[in-house]
Parts: sequence; structure tokens; C-alpha cells
Amino acid sequence: MTRGMKMTFRWYGDNDPVTLDKIAQIPGIRGIVSAVYDVPVGEVWPVERVESLKARANGRGLTFEVVESVPVHEHIKLGAPDADALTAVFAENLRHLAAVGVKVVCYNFMPVFDWLRSELAQQLPDGSTALAYDEAAVLAMDPSFSELSLPGWDESYTREEMRGLLAAYSRVDSERLWENLGRFLHAVIPVCDEVGISMAIHPDDPPWSLFGLPRIITGAKGYGRLFALEPSDRNGITLCAGSLGADPANDLVGIINQWPRKIHFVHARNILITGERQFREAAHPTDCGSLDMFGIMRALAVNGFDGYVRPDHGRMIWGETGKPGYGLYDRALGAAYLTGLWEGIVKSL
Repeated sequence: MTRGMKMTFRWYGDNDPVTLDKIAQIPGIRGIVSAVYDVPVGEVWPVERVESLKARANGRGLTFEVVESVPVHEHIKLGAPDADALTAVFAENLRHLAAVGVKVVCYNFMPVFDWLRSELAQQLPDGSTALAYDEAAVLAMDPSFSELSLPGWDESYTREEMRGLLAAYSRVDSERLWENLGRFLHAVIPVCDEVGISMAIHPDDPPWSLFGLPRIITGAKGYGRLFALEPSDRNGITLCAGSLGADPANDLVGIINQWPRKIHFVHARNILITGERQFREAAHPTDCGSLDMFGIMRALAVNGFDGYVRPDHGRMIWGETGKPGYGLYDRALGAAYLTGLWEGIVKSL
């Protein structure tokens, strides 16, 4: 077992073709990252459902200490009249999770869409497939006239619902979204301080505005403003290397060095930038993409990181089929690479 960081693996529950038994066989994996996926957004997660997830993980020798995600209702992001009531439900979920031993909750504050790609299975020269993003292709989509269903997105909207959301967000600019995020954090961070659970906001993916919707967690400037809203270290981040790294202006090592105590969770993944606002997911090693995975992991180690890491957005290799970005084989290779990288770095310090 390597000192400090805790390697974990995303598990989507009983419908996930990557079973707990398979996850438990990956060297270095200490826990799962999961959630209660079938309770509607804005409702309380029953404690027994969370206890069941923990018991099943523990039964395979794995911990369950990170939830990804507790979705933030769109009405909270919009600042709707029922935002405070929905925030109270979110806070109650935090209490339930903390009572079961969850330490970190990953969430995002992206309007309407979570991470977005233009292709879910781009064919690569070696025969594997990968998630890919091309700005021109994405902007050619019209979400108000399409029924979109994306992996990683907790809710798929009908055309009418999508049009209604886009109309509502036409009145919410970046400043208004910041105000609504502040209102949300002012309510939930005191609960986090009370029960000992940390919030880890995921950066916007990709880290720029889409379809006229504001995006505010895009790099160092946004982090500085985020932490000023609530100074508690419980108000932290998920450092997603691939999301931030899609913008070459983001200095990931610099972010780690500036705010090491704010990093509660790391999505360690590589991407290959193929053009301006164009990229595809790559295998995890540094040489396979555009990001310095060694530098990122070393910065975490030098700063004493002892939180949770998971490999993210693997390719589909060796003929595997399943949820795009979330197959077994490439993510298992990524976990092994990252664990070995970490061991070498720590022993050399």
C-alpha cells in the first residue's frame, strides 16, 4: 500500500457491467466511488440505501467513502423560489452520508449539462475507441430541438423540458450563477463543518461556455473566487486533470501548489489536444497525451496529498463494450500506472 493517496474506482451499481468482483481484483484499488442513482434529484437518499452500498463494497474488501455525485437541482443553480428548500434536502443527504462514513461528496454546478462530448466512440489508429470533443461539432447541435442522453449526465430531458431550462437560464449570467452558488455554499458548508464531510466541486467540462450557458469553475481564477465564498477547507475541489487540461492555459501543477488543502478528490486522466478546443481521451501515461501526469502526481505528493484518486474516462480496448469512458480494461491499466507512478514518486522524495 502506498503512502498518502487512496486509489478508488467508479462503480455505477448493479447495472454496471464492471462488477465489484472485478474492481476488487485491480491491484491498488482501495475503495469505490458511487451514488444512489435511482432517487430523483431533489429528494432525500434513504440511509439504508447508502448503508447497502457500503456493505456491498466492504464485502469485497473495498471502502465506500466518496460519493459522485449528489446532483444539485437545476432550481438551485437558477436561484428559483424553491432553491432554499432543495438546498435543505441536499444538506440532509450530506448528514445521511456522513453518518454512514462517507468523507467526500463530488458535485458540480454546471447548468443543464455535465461533461459533454461530440463523439462517444471515436475510432483510433490502434483499434480502440475514445470519447472526443470538437467544438464545431458541438456547436452544430441544437439542444432545444434534440433529445440528448449523455453518459455522466444524471438526467435526460424531453424537448419541452430542455427548451424550458434554456429559457430559464437566459436570465442567468455568470454573476447570477456565482450568487446562486454562494447562496448554496453558505447553507451547506456549515453542515459539512458540523458532520465532517467535504464538498469537492468538479470543474466544468469542457472549461468554457456552451450553448450560451454560463460556466464558472474553469480554472485558477474561478477557484480563487470559490474559496472566497466560504473559507472552510470543507469547501474544496475535485481536481479533474482532463477537464482543466482541455484548456492549455490552465496550469494544473500551479493549482495544486497554490491550494493543496482544498483538493479532496482527484480524477487523474490524460487527454490529447488535437486542435483549438478539440481533444480526445487518451490512455493515462504522460506520453499518450498532452498532460504531464508525472508532474501532476508529483505535485500532489510533494504537497502531502492524502485524499482520493480515481482513474477516469478510459478508452474502450480489447473489444470491450459498455458505458463510454467507463470500461474496465483501460481504467484498470490507468489505476495500475498511477499507483506505480505514485509509489516511485513517494519513495524518491
